[in-house]
Amino acid sequence: MKLFKLSISFLIVFMSCNQRGEELKVSIYETSASGNKLTLVSSLPQDEEVDLLPVIEINPEKRFQKITGFGGAFTESSAYLLNNLSKPNRDKIINAYFGEEGANYSLCRTHMNSCDFSLSQYSYSPVPDDMELEHFTIEEDKADLIPMIKDAMAASKDGFKLFASPWTASPWMKDNNHWVGGKLLPKYYDTWALFFSKYVTAYEAEGIPVWGFTVENEPHGNGNNWESMHFTPEEMTDFVMNHLGPKLEADGYGDKIILGYDQNREGLKEWVDVMFATEASSKYFDGTAIHWYESTYEVFPEALQYAHNKAPNKYLIETEGCIDSEVPAWKDDSWYWEKEATDWGYDWRPDEQKYLHPKYAPVNRYARDIIGCLNNWVDGWVDWNMVLNKQGGPNWFKNWCGAPVIVDPETDEVYFTPLYFTMAHFSKFIRPDAQVIDTNNSYEELQVTAAENPDGSIAVVVFNEGKEDKRFYLGLGDKKTAIAINGQTLQTIIIPNQTK
Repeated sequence: MKLFKLSISFLIVFMSCNQRGEELKVSIYETSASGNKLTLVSSLPQDEEVDLLPVIEINPEKRFQKITGFGGAFTESSAYLLNNLSKPNRDKIINAYFGEEGANYSLCRTHMNSCDFSLSQYSYSPVPDDMELEHFTIEEDKADLIPMIKDAMAASKDGFKLFASPWTASPWMKDNNHWVGGKLLPKYYDTWALFFSKYVTAYEAEGIPVWGFTVENEPHGNGNNWESMHFTPEEMTDFVMNHLGPKLEADGYGDKIILGYDQNREGLKEWVDVMFATEASSKYFDGTAIHWYESTYEVFPEALQYAHNKAPNKYLIETEGCIDSEVPAWKDDSWYWEKEATDWGYDWRPDEQKYLHPKYAPVNRYARDIIGCLNNWVDGWVDWNMVLNKQGGPNWFKNWCGAPVIVDPETDEVYFTPLYFTMAHFSKFIRPDAQVIDTNNSYEELQVTAAENPDGSIAVVVFNEGKEDKRFYLGLGDKKTAIAINGQTLQTIIIPNQTK
């Protein structure tokens, strides 16, 4: 099934060079509250009135970070749901995420051992005091998770980078002997480093290349709810510097990426100050991983800029974000555009911090966050679960969340929510190794980012989260074109390579 509808034929209207300069030829893809879903729309006809429009100027001469990729996470919950759909619907979802005609995901995550979006709690190292991990096994992943990853690999023409994250070590390695909370006992640091190496060996034996790791999902913990394990910045740096990095290097896996931290942006300064304090502490850290749960709408640009400036040649990747603490709306596109959704902090945050958690429209949160991240040195953005059911699970802890694709296995139905198309505006059109470029935006009501792809094309993403329609000029050098963007609309504007 072709997911992207085409509207009326794209119009090219040439302006007189003497009057307005040469017309900039573009293709405009639009997703909107009014019903467009990556629909191809036309630019405005030229007339005297449009000469007075605000201008968004693209400046490819000023360049920033290179893009690593965009994508989502393979979880046991998503994989299990796919296995309970008909083959046509399973294939439809896989191709929608990884096919060239779909979102074409390029950077993905998965979990090591179980997480909250697993069917139960399990570990690859189930035998206590197995210091050499002789009983290490990924058998639990072979029914659902591994087949989903392999199907995605088969559907992806360009391939994608895969990194893995542990939520916790086995309880027997921890000071509280429990799945939730606690710390890794120092006597098991070498065993836990071996665990990562064993994981690469096991997954690559299944034909699945591992690009890298985050050291620990949410090292501050998660309120002692589901699988977790605590590290301080100093403890994680010690583990990576003296155990994980050397072990991967010794076992021939020194090319695997290691991302530190992996929690909310507000804590970045404390962590990067320790991780990148010296050449020795920085050696095995290839970058920093971040989440967005500190706030429903605040990007924390100062924290992102600080992290970049601390380690300008290393990765800064958003590794998890989702509409959390919500049962997703089923076949109701309007809900995803309405400011009615809430998150965990709306109810549970202290009063003085509730301003960080207002009601918000799910599409607004995704679009504005990705744009804000790209404009503040983030080079990759990874969504959480790719597929969930109508309840927002399955989840052994009943920690219900939203996902871009919702399914009903009982009736074999699939719902591509507006969040799917929102993600595709970035993943489909901004490709790996694209470089973020400067935009001079005189239209404060519009949020804008731009990147030049390796093929020389430029993708400009414009978001109008307000309800008023807007019009503007998009300019590149001495060329420009007039564009209309309705209220509650996301556009990706493709400018072809100008040298061809």
